[in-house]
Amino acid sequence: MSTARGARARARIEVTAAIKDEARRQLAADGAAKLSLRAVARELGMVSSALYRYFPSRDDLLTALIIDAYNSLGEAAESAHSAVADDAPRDRWIAVCAAARRWALEHPHEYALIYGSPVPGYVAPQETVPAAARVGLLLIDIVRDAHRGKGVARIKLSAELTVEARRMSADLAPDLPPEVIVPLVAAWAQLYGLIGFEVFGQFNRVVEDREPFFRQAAGRLAHEVGLVYPEQGATA
Repeated sequence: MSTARGARARARIEVTAAIKDEARRQLAADGAAKLSLRAVARELGMVSSALYRYFPSRDDLLTALIIDAYNSLGEAAESAHSAVADDAPRDRWIAVCAAARRWALEHPHEYALIYGSPVPGYVAPQETVPAAARVGLLLIDIVRDAHRGKGVARIKLSAELTVEARRMSADLAPDLPPEVIVPLVAAWAQLYGLIGFEVFGQFNRVVEDREPFFRQAAGRLAHEVGLVYPEQGATA
């Protein structure tokens, strides 16, 4: 009995993987908005009713693909960080940013799925949040280590931003000052803006040697979040 259950479980894993692979192929060819369970089933030689036992709707399949993409990105960033875990915070920051860029360039269609145009009619459920937060939490940890060590430079917040900055700090990292959280969130957004410009072609005929350009920009983002002291890494 247990052997039969094990075989069924393995078969389900294999079919689930095949469905996701075909869905990714369709994402690359046609974009997320045109993803169709019927088209996936047809390419795999399955009847639609069989595929629905794995993914009841297009949105369920999209959610699985989105979680996989975020986790893949998170794993790439965490692996890069592990290799420099004993380095200065600024150097760790740049390593994580560079890893996110490399992943995006190697997986442009998956990057487009999670950071491109929203898919019409799709609302990401709460279950995507832990995977989506992995890179951001890693960047927060780097700044937290700097804050606990040599410290970070703080910006002066405008009076109109004070309440929102305190809310952001309470939600994201209560142990960090609001003056640190505001530039950190801005840098997180700017990081994906830089990556998106490269992935989606906006740097064409503008920036040719893009890797040193990106590393310089990532270093500047580190400076903006307060990683400015000599002990925190080499000057960009």
